[in-house]
Amino acid sequence: MAPLLQRAQQLAERRLPSLTRYRRAEKLPIELHRRRIYIVPTGFGLGFSVLLLVMLVGALNYANNAALLLTCLLGAASAASMLVAFRDLDGLRLGHIRAGHAVAGQPIELTLAFDSSRVRQAIRVELGRDTTAFAIDAGAVVHLKLMMPTTRRGWQSLTRLRVWSNWPLGLFRAWSWLHPEQAVLVWPRPEEAGPPPVAPAEDARHMRLLQGDELAALREYRVGDPQRHVAWKASARHDNLLVKDFERAQNRPQWQLDWRRLDGLDDESRISRLARWVNEAHAQQRHFSLWLPGNIIPNGSGPEHYAHCMNALAQLP
Repeated sequence: MAPLLQRAQQLAERRLPSLTRYRRAEKLPIELHRRRIYIVPTGFGLGFSVLLLVMLVGALNYANNAALLLTCLLGAASAASMLVAFRDLDGLRLGHIRAGHAVAGQPIELTLAFDSSRVRQAIRVELGRDTTAFAIDAGAVVHLKLMMPTTRRGWQSLTRLRVWSNWPLGLFRAWSWLHPEQAVLVWPRPEEAGPPPVAPAEDARHMRLLQGDELAALREYRVGDPQRHVAWKASARHDNLLVKDFERAQNRPQWQLDWRRLDGLDDESRISRLARWVNEAHAQQRHFSLWLPGNIIPNGSGPEHYAHCMNALAQLP
């Protein structure tokens, strides 16, 4: 019965313009009102209606006042449930949407903020195949997390959201559509494997050894060693002077990721390779810079620098 109702709903949306007046994108916040909330009976509601009709015919046929009263009470309860289902959505407001990060082909997480001036129960939000239910108190804000599929890098518009409820008795389904005027930025998919970036020769100053603080070993004295590093007590037991050799840390070179050095690759292949290099540099906690056409990102490191570079790659034409 559920697939039949869904097909009937889709047919009604295609045939009746009043059901599709809100297909165009809207600016946030979006508030539901009586002109954009629609109600249809559920499968259980249709069966219950048939049952009430049979009860009504039997009560009238046999002049049974008790059965007639019961039928009227059940009919009034079903009508009241339709009003309650409508009021469960009326006045609900979508305040803002916050998007996470994802590469092309992976779902991106959306955080939706709903607020209401009164208590609401058993509301469901659908985005594609992802569905979540929530309840909200008066004056409260609820944050819902939904996953939206992505297909390509760059800006991707949000698809329509369906908000619906069949509370309290499941006899009627009230629903509405939300189409926020917002887009999310999808990062490019890095290539699976390839050559590492080459450190420029002029950057050899970053390869110099740094003096450590911890004693590593003793070695023979060499001309030029400072006298304060001479181990006098240990040298007294040997024929030659011994010098304290401290642990030395080698500074890794910074990576200069340059679009111009990837000759022979098409634009999308260059973007994929640079995305892989940015991921590797971030994973190894390296300092790196990124040169792109019309956008030069200076040397840096950390999550903000990583997100800045991935955003720049995602927005390339």
